[in-house]
Amino acid sequence: MPENELSNCVRRLRFENGQITQQDLADKVGVTRQTIIAIEQGKYSPSLPLALKIAKTFNVKIEDVFELDGG
Repeated sequence: MPENELSNCVRRLRFENGQITQQDLADKVGVTRQTIIAIEQGKYSPSLPLALKIAKTFNVKIEDVFELDGG
């Protein structure tokens, strides 16, 4: 396991914002549903532009979506 792990609350934000589906979020930020699944599961760390798009979609700061754990 990497020393610094990126955690996120994308799934929680989707449900807090009208139960946006993974596909809806993917369409809004320009990626596939599989990418959203991987991000939510912590298997994929998004690029900075993608992370910013996700935060903007939920109208929150990037720190409210992603957090660097450890290290």
